[in-house]
Amino acid sequence: FCFSHRLVGRALSKSSIAPCKLTLCRQFSIPAAPVQPSQVKSAAPEAEKAVSKIAVITGGSTGIGMECAAVFSSLGWEVHNISRKPCPVEGVISHTADLTSSTEASRVGNIIAEHLSKRTGSVVTVIHNAAMHGDDRADHKFNAELMQKSFALSIVSPGILNARLLPWMAPGSSILFVGSTLSEQAVAGRASYVTTKHAVIGLMRSYVQDLFGTGVHTAVVCPGFTDTPMLRHAMAQRAGAEEFVRGFVSLGRLIAPGEVAGLLRVAAEQPALNGAVIHANGGQRGS
Repeated sequence: FCFSHRLVGRALSKSSIAPCKLTLCRQFSIPAAPVQPSQVKSAAPEAEKAVSKIAVITGGSTGIGMECAAVFSSLGWEVHNISRKPCPVEGVISHTADLTSSTEASRVGNIIAEHLSKRTGSVVTVIHNAAMHGDDRADHKFNAELMQKSFALSIVSPGILNARLLPWMAPGSSILFVGSTLSEQAVAGRASYVTTKHAVIGLMRSYVQDLFGTGVHTAVVCPGFTDTPMLRHAMAQRAGAEEFVRGFVSLGRLIAPGEVAGLLRVAAEQPALNGAVIHANGGQRGS
């Protein structure tokens, strides 16, 4: 520490530094010219163009995806939805596609990429929300077809879409994934869902490394029991399922899709969360 201070002292004592200091002081002492109203008006369109924001959401026709579309749209973002059915949120641009197909993922990815190419400099957030909730096991009843479709939807298609869109994603853009409490835990009878949700975290962490220094950040938000049509359908298969689920959560209720969408909005705007796995389960009882 003392050695460093001696070096700094010697550097500052050299006479060659003095003219530079004097010059800098003189430069900073010159008052800046007042900004004219006409200058502000002419600069405004450029500023708006530079900060235009675009959200691309998969599975935005219902549940968490639909809530994401509503949240980002309300904040003035241009929102694109990719799903088999259109998003009901007004103003959202829907692209019909079955993302269990790599061909479909490439097709719609190219369409959106072409659009982004005309909006150079835009901050883009891609939210991979689409998922399958199958009733399958990892034992002798292993369902290879369901596992392949689940991976195609949750892992392969997101990779294809990201590859198409990344060339047009400016610094400050983000790639976000909707995981699950089952991204780090497991239950019986949900093999494909558990496996792909675990894989989502691995894929996100790969993006952290492969996008290092690009200014594009990534994260996973892991909801717990969320009040979506998918969960409602699953609970309807078993008597007393909803009461059991509520008793499993410290809050005593299901998580609202809007709460998850709000966290994804925060993740989109906070690069410091790069690489984060964010749990939103209301506090679940240990198994």
